[in-house]
Amino acid sequence: MFTELRNDDDRGQVGIGTLIVFIAMVLVAAIAAGVLINTAGFLQSSAEETGQQSSDQVTNRLEVVSAVGTDIDSTNKQIDTVEIMVKKAPGAANIDIGSTIAQWVDSSGSYDLVQGIDDGDATDAPNSTAFSVSKVQDDDSSISSSQVLNDPSDRATLSFDVTDIHSDSDNNADGDGLGEGATATIQLNTQSGGTTTVRLVVPETLSGNSAVTL
Repeated sequence: MFTELRNDDDRGQVGIGTLIVFIAMVLVAAIAAGVLINTAGFLQSSAEETGQQSSDQVTNRLEVVSAVGTDIDSTNKQIDTVEIMVKKAPGAANIDIGSTIAQWVDSSGSYDLVQGIDDGDATDAPNSTAFSVSKVQDDDSSISSSQVLNDPSDRATLSFDVTDIHSDSDNNADGDGLGEGATATIQLNTQSGGTTTVRLVVPETLSGNSAVTL
């Protein structure tokens, strides 16, 4: 028996083929693991970015404090100017009012309005794509200098010239204001995508009033 075990012809040989297959499997597994890790990291980054954008759309919006109709035309029984006081919504980051878009909708149509744009002609009134911004409360002049609400105590007024919105863009003729009992909707869209909707309802009578709550 011992003689048979010491026979050189019967010695075991190393399985080179098996070793090559094993190494190949290890390499493939390592490459696959790397791909999975990179893919997981990419998906995580995308999910975080999507979640942040969704959160911004919910939180980074304006909150309406009050809506008032002024410049009441007693002859035509209509409101010529609408003023909306706004502030940052709770939990919102800094909001750039200059980048906010307002969509005005009433019985005459829909109008997309941006802040501070005019028609470039100093002799003409601003066109119907503009609303103005003025500060009400601003401790650090962020509204005055850059039209940014950066503090919960900041308050700004957005002024909409209704006759300008309804004007004839061809000859800059003034249009009608909001008459008695009229309704309108303003949708404020911030740069982050946050949306605030304001419903305006004019009282049934404007007689004797210089300003009314809408």
